[in-house]
Amino acid sequence: MTSSPPIPTVILKHMFEHTSRYYPLEDASLTTTDGRIITYKRRRFLPDGKNMPLLVEVTVTQGDRLDLITARTLGDPEQFWRICDANNTINPSDLIEPGRILRVPVPQF
Repeated sequence: MTSSPPIPTVILKHMFEHTSRYYPLEDASLTTTDGRIITYKRRRFLPDGKNMPLLVEVTVTQGDRLDLITARTLGDPEQFWRICDANNTINPSDLIEPGRILRVPVPQF
């Protein structure tokens, strides 16, 4: 009977950039029956948006996009998730309705 070569274990120092909503989450791992180690992030729960410090409120106009609003207010379009959190929504497209007032939170990097 021949033995199988050892399965390499890869440990990721950082799965996400420090500006990601997932960066601060605890890492966890699962060892499969064949010995592989699968590393993953624990579940992220949405914060209560009304308790987040407010930077500004923005009224959505026709043609607005969340990434453009985020770039204008927070300086980084990839931080759109912060506006989603402040408005208690997971789906960014739910926020782009003309006339809607968006809460933009104080950035916390």
